[in-house]
Amino acid sequence: MARGNGVTEGWGQYLQQFMTVPVSNHALGGRSSRSFTEEGRFNAIVNQLRPGDYVVIAFGHNDGSAGAVDNGRQCAVGDGYDTTATVRTSTGQSIVIHSFPYYMQNAVNAIKAKGGIPIVASQTPRNGWTNGSISPGNRFVGYAKLVAERTGVTYIDHYAYVAQAYKRLGQSYVNTFYPNDPVHTSPAGANVVAQAFVRGLLCSNNSLRSRVNGAGQNVPDRCL
Repeated sequence: MARGNGVTEGWGQYLQQFMTVPVSNHALGGRSSRSFTEEGRFNAIVNQLRPGDYVVIAFGHNDGSAGAVDNGRQCAVGDGYDTTATVRTSTGQSIVIHSFPYYMQNAVNAIKAKGGIPIVASQTPRNGWTNGSISPGNRFVGYAKLVAERTGVTYIDHYAYVAQAYKRLGQSYVNTFYPNDPVHTSPAGANVVAQAFVRGLLCSNNSLRSRVNGAGQNVPDRCL
């Protein structure tokens, strides 16, 4: 979702062209739900919110286990809000970390308390294929859906909508969207990923869909 360097770009940079309301992209590369929380970035967004503002939240690419030494981003494994893990930092200090749902649910609830309207989206796919289709999503896709269900907010399965778009385009063409690695998209790829989000939004019951402009109404693919 985050702004890139021109060679790679996040899809959040391409959402404005499909919306009638201003889009402010607060995503930053390399962050997880945990590090975004611990750096105070969710709090900064909440402090700027006005009642009725929409906030799209999507994490997962950087939230996985880091191994023996904590990387400041990993979350405790599990879908429980109260699930924790003790990890060791590079200096040998033991710290307690929480689960992905813990960080996400806290963010959603803080936004709701300020009068904002959160939308939880699943992470986007890596460029990995199985039998002509994007490979199934990891546990964070399921976690994101669970967070939305627990908090009563809109869930957009961005993973599935991107997978649908990629299958239509084909693996060879989609490979051109990933110049450096299987995660970060080119500008052209980011545009396709943004279109997939808009399709998912249009297929939801969230009121933000009424703020999709004519170009957004014409994005390809079907409701899932």
